[in-house]
Amino acid sequence: MPKYVIERELPGAGNLGDNEVQGISQKSCSVLTELGPQIQWVESFVTDDKIYCVYNAPNKEMIEEHAQKGGFPANKISQVRRIIDPTSAEE
Repeated sequence: MPKYVIERELPGAGNLGDNEVQGISQKSCSVLTELGPQIQWVESFVTDDKIYCVYNAPNKEMIEEHAQKGGFPANKISQVRRIIDPTSAEE
């Protein structure tokens, strides 16, 4: 299944409290349940003003639908074409 990185612009994201993070996560999981098992949230990385989310989904449109139904920004959606890690250096 294709993997996507979603860039969400959210000023002050790095200052979100535990209750806010829990609420956002609960909303996301609720929408994911509604959309079905073909879309999966892998993990997210929070910076000062953005959240970068990694999802598995059959297409970009499903990512957009998740964002719309959840009320989340999805400023940039990029399909992962390849994963590079330290083992990539090995022959």
